[in-house]
Amino acid sequence: MTRKILVTSALPYANGAIHLGHLVEYIQTDIWVRFQKMRGHQCWYVCADDTHGTPVMLRAEKEGITPEELIARVHDEHTRDFAGFHVGFDNYYTTHSEETRACANEIYARLCAAGLIDARTIEQYYDPLKQMFLPDRFIKGECPKCGAHDQYGDNCESCGSAYTANELKNPYSAVSGATPELRQSEHFFFRLSDPRCQAFLRRWTQSEGRLQNEAANKLQEWLGEDGESRLTDWDISRDSPYFGFEIPNAPGKYFYVWLDAPIGYMGAFRNLCAREGIDFDEYWHAHSSTELYHFIGKDILYFHALFWPAELAHAGYRTPSKVFAHGFLTVDGAKMSKSRGTFITAQSYLAQGLDPEWLRYYYATKLSGSMEDIDLNLDDFIARVNSDLVGKFVNIASRSAGFIVRQFAGQLCPCDESLPVFQAIRERQTVIADHYETREFGKAIREIMGLVDLANQYVDSVKPWELARQPVRASELHAACSNSLNLFRLFSILLKPVLPALSVKAEAFLNIAPLVWNDSRTVLAPGHAINAYQHLLTRVDKRQVDALLDANRESLSATPPAAAAGLRAQEPVAGIALAAPARQISIDEFMTVDLRVARISEATPVEGADKLLRLVLDLGPLGARQVFAGIKAAYVPEALVGRLTVMVANLAPRKMKYGISEGMVLAASGLDGPAGGIFLLSADAGAEPGMRVK
Repeated sequence: MTRKILVTSALPYANGAIHLGHLVEYIQTDIWVRFQKMRGHQCWYVCADDTHGTPVMLRAEKEGITPEELIARVHDEHTRDFAGFHVGFDNYYTTHSEETRACANEIYARLCAAGLIDARTIEQYYDPLKQMFLPDRFIKGECPKCGAHDQYGDNCESCGSAYTANELKNPYSAVSGATPELRQSEHFFFRLSDPRCQAFLRRWTQSEGRLQNEAANKLQEWLGEDGESRLTDWDISRDSPYFGFEIPNAPGKYFYVWLDAPIGYMGAFRNLCAREGIDFDEYWHAHSSTELYHFIGKDILYFHALFWPAELAHAGYRTPSKVFAHGFLTVDGAKMSKSRGTFITAQSYLAQGLDPEWLRYYYATKLSGSMEDIDLNLDDFIARVNSDLVGKFVNIASRSAGFIVRQFAGQLCPCDESLPVFQAIRERQTVIADHYETREFGKAIREIMGLVDLANQYVDSVKPWELARQPVRASELHAACSNSLNLFRLFSILLKPVLPALSVKAEAFLNIAPLVWNDSRTVLAPGHAINAYQHLLTRVDKRQVDALLDANRESLSATPPAAAAGLRAQEPVAGIALAAPARQISIDEFMTVDLRVARISEATPVEGADKLLRLVLDLGPLGARQVFAGIKAAYVPEALVGRLTVMVANLAPRKMKYGISEGMVLAASGLDGPAGGIFLLSADAGAEPGMRVK
């Protein structure tokens, strides 16, 4: 049965850059949406910049531009960053739109008609220096509940309590630092204390499966027990000057940003509906049979699971099917820090040449259906991506594709689906699908990588690189490599929600149509032709991560004028110096170096050595050589076995404490571009061990 699903992520505020903490939510949502689309469901994913409020107004004023100019620029930046991490919105819009204004006005009118809006004269803090009423978030002081210092005027980040700014102790203006004065102003309130809202929210928040258990328990604390009213009425208006939507029939009064921000979900979807011919009412009317899911951070649960559903229900709209709250991101076990360089922006990550799918995969290994925080441990990030994605997943294809192209005209033979590894995949794919559905991405990845391990055990057992040296066993080689590539295809399906860009490369290499979930029930037909294999994914180099941290530390200081336009050609990236050109040599000098193609037949760590791997190199008619190579930081040993590389074959043997090294493998290192790292040289398809490189 095809489901109709509308999905949203929380709206990023149009007053700052997207950082890696933000991306936890958008990557989580994108994985879930891609999975639903792969299953054949009609799933729409919308989001928008949250554009209104005093912070935007003040920043625009400081920059000498209009708020409209500021939010347009930030929208372009946010769109760029999300696209860079393959977040596939169906519509990324703005709350400063006529669609959102119309929805906000309609909801407000319906709440007025229901008797749930009150006009009251209140005392509100006023900044005598700035000559403006202060929104709650621009008043700071001590929390009236727990006494924590420097808390905002609407809720405490320390204990989670909600309150009014008038309740703060020792308040001060966050705009000018002045002590604010209390002045009277007429404001509009949504009557959350009304018995209708109280009764509705008790039912709604405790409905089975609508919220995570820990979220439902937290909301119960805020709601209190039956007959006990802890919710206060919600002030939904602000005074001029303010950047936002003016309230109908109330000159100088504006909707509070948290009133129209979630309505921005409706505005973004209405805009998409106009483009795609979708029925807006089918998704939003009170008795809709479609599904609506909000992905949010746990810090805005109060607004999304109390204010928002009460607002929708009493304005005659449907409420969310479920609200999924997630935790915060820490880096190396601590809060993101500018001084340590771990407050990392999305743009700086991409500018340093790090692959966005490295981060997508790592987040997926950590994410669950709970509200627990997740940690980006940078050493673990490097090790896990290099081991799982390059050393295990991609390695299945790289160890088999060349033989199919060179020896069998690129065509596969029948796949042996009776192999235990194929049976294991079929048995576990439903479990994996269930994990994706329930946002238990970490469990899904563990299941998949367990199956990938089985596939690599199969490749190790059939040893295609040894079969290739025995022409009489060509049929065995053909079968082994065809089985391996079919396994690689199945894992590409299972990982596609997490690795969409890598999947596109895999589809091109395998010469197949875009993969969908049900493709896991089939294998590639005998005679199917693949394309020549190209490297699908590079390794993470620790120096890239170090350079990323350095770049974000440097962002605290003034940026040189040239930096705004990006790096010039040959300009070094922070933390890595470029080598000067070596002296010129003659052709005769060069010809004294005997470079040969070699196949790595063994690769093992060297006990007691931090940087070395012991390689046994097959040089064909020249025999085998032992070489110690300083590439341990860049490669998992098992992933090197069977690979063709280039070595210096006439280098004098060198006695080392670990044994005799009989040559040198060639690798690129240092930095002539954004990536850096150590990159072992490879021979092109068709090369054979022992061939001279000249």
